[in-house]
This record gives sequence, C-alpha cells and structure tokens, in this order.
Amino acid sequence: MTALTIVCASFLGLFPSVEKPLPVGSSRFTMPYPDSIRVFTYKPANYSNGPLLVVFHGAGRNAEEYRNHAISMAEKFKAIVVAPRFDARWFNGDRYQRGGVLRNGKPQPSNQWTFSMVPKLVSLVRTREGRPDMPYYLIGHSAGGQFLVRMAAFMPGDACRIVACNPGSYLFPTRDLPYGYGFANLPQSMGNDDALRSYLASPLTFYLGTDDTDVSENFDATSLAMQQGDNRIERGRACFLMAQKLAAKNKWAFNWRKIEAKGVGHSAPGMFSAREVEDAIFGPTQQNSARTRAVSFLR
Repeated sequence: MTALTIVCASFLGLFPSVEKPLPVGSSRFTMPYPDSIRVFTYKPANYSNGPLLVVFHGAGRNAEEYRNHAISMAEKFKAIVVAPRFDARWFNGDRYQRGGVLRNGKPQPSNQWTFSMVPKLVSLVRTREGRPDMPYYLIGHSAGGQFLVRMAAFMPGDACRIVACNPGSYLFPTRDLPYGYGFANLPQSMGNDDALRSYLASPLTFYLGTDDTDVSENFDATSLAMQQGDNRIERGRACFLMAQKLAAKNKWAFNWRKIEAKGVGHSAPGMFSAREVEDAIFGPTQQNSARTRAVSFLR
C-alpha cells in the first residue's frame, strides 16, 4: 500500500487516526478487537497529565450513558474517561461478564479472552496522549463489575486499581463452585493455590451500595448465584470476607478493599457521584499503597 493510499484511506475514515490526542469534551472512536468496539470518551478542558479511567457498562450495554455518568469523576479527578461498548450481538454473558474464559464449557486461549481488550485499549489511549506510563484505573458497575472481578483474577495487568461496583455475582476464591462463581472446572494452572494467591493480591476494590438489595431487575437468581447471598450487597460482603479469611489463614498478601456508599442502591450515577467514590478508586491499600498514584492528580 502506498503512502498516498494510506493518506487517502485515513481521510475517508477507513483507518482510525490514532496519532492525535483525544479531543476535549465528549467524543467517540471505534477500536477493532476483532469485533468493532465503540468507545465513548470525555476529556476535561483543564486536563493536564491526569490519570485514565476506563468505565465498564452494565447489562444494558449503554456505554454512552456510562461515559456521561462518569463526567463528574473526570472533572473532579482531572482524568480522561473512556467507556467501551460491548455489543450484546457479539458479547453475550459468557464473553462479557465472564470474560470469554470458557466457551461451551471449554477453556479458551488467553489472547481470545475479552479481558485482553483492556490493555489494548489502554495502550491506544496512552499512545494518543503520548504518555506510555499513563496510570489507569478500571471501574465498572453491575455487569461491568462482574467483568472486572473476574478480570482481576486472571488478567489484572498494571491497573492501579480495579473497582467493581455492585456486581450481581462474584468469583469467590474457592474450588467448591464452578467458574464464573468459583475456580472449579478450570485448567489446573488457573484454579490452583497460586491462582488464588494471585487473585487475592490483585488491586481489587468492592464498591458496594448499602441499599443495593432490590432483586427485581437483571438479578442472577440461579441456584449457584443464590449460594453467594440473597442480594448483591450480601454477596459482595460474603466474597470479601471469604477472601480476607483465606489470605489470613495462608499468610498471603491481601490487596482487596471494600468501600460502601451509604444510602445508594443499584445505580451507576449514584455510585459514581457518591462521596465514597474517591476512596474506592484512589484510596491506599494496607499492604500495597505504592500502587495508588492519585494524590498528585487530586490536589
């Protein structure tokens, strides 16, 4: 392909322009993965070397709304927000909430996991902003929280923190439940003690609304899920407690956090605007506070 052809193709929109920084305000671009991923973005007018927040939508696949819900965080934390959309036509529950680890019950290569899209997206934004070491934080609500809980187990990458808001079900650190509720029926290398230890060492925050007790909409009421608790906040508290006890018993590093937003139910805008969100994303861990590099961005 000649240089002239490439220039013409770029002008016609056949190839996305990745060399320019993201524009100020709300925007969008398309990222091939190989299925096209629409990414909704927001950059504050006063942005200057702040962090990146990658926001993951719920079961409604409404990434544009989630980007809009996250604008308050972008402005407050002087951060770029990007919100990828996982179209239900290509990303069903197995590929989204459970990350594509299994397909028809069979383990898939890690380069085919949906989780593997995240570092590619981060790399693209870092390249466009000219900041290869740009710190980034992941935050997802409901189905997006489920995605991040399971990603923390198998592909946390170099995220400073992974914040799961109000997931409907959890990946409990146990081999008594099958994936994606536990670590059974996975390859030995993904379900052994080393895998569990790595999971508990990941920079994972459970960010829970204390009023998230309504089970009337998009609630996982399967028998396996009900073993985790009667509602979302019960499940989050139970998973955290199990992990905490397991880490203490085995003297493993435990870098999880649990932050509860008082009076908030199953609401992404409620969780993103609650005063506790800053602590959920940027607060230090007891054992690994060096990972959180947000202080300079918030002052």
